[in-house]
Amino acid sequence: MPAASSLRVLVVDDQQTIRSLVRIGLKEIGITDVEDAVDGEDGLRALLTHKSNLVISDYNMPKLDGLNFLRAVRATPALKNTGFIMLTGRADTDLVQRAQQFGVNNYLVKPFTVTTLRQKIEAVYGVLT
Repeated sequence: MPAASSLRVLVVDDQQTIRSLVRIGLKEIGITDVEDAVDGEDGLRALLTHKSNLVISDYNMPKLDGLNFLRAVRATPALKNTGFIMLTGRADTDLVQRAQQFGVNNYLVKPFTVTTLRQKIEAVYGVLT
């Protein structure tokens, strides 16, 4: 049962609005240690510089999309155990299956509520206190 305030989260999305919405939702849950990245390449650099407990990453991004970002995280020994939630605008079964194949911990479909965001994080880490 981790304390929400002890989690460090990296939010990766090419849309500023979505990054802001996720950040606001995390803050409501009690998670305040949040960093942003604009795409998978930026996210990978951020993770290598400042390790996070959890990544919440969009699927559809320029440069390095969410699936390839996930693959890079899982292929990097120092990062391979980082929690990873895929954020997507579509509940595409094929995408979910491919993400699971590459080691995603959970997925979150846009639009989402704070309650759903909490549930997805708690499915990875257990009940947040």
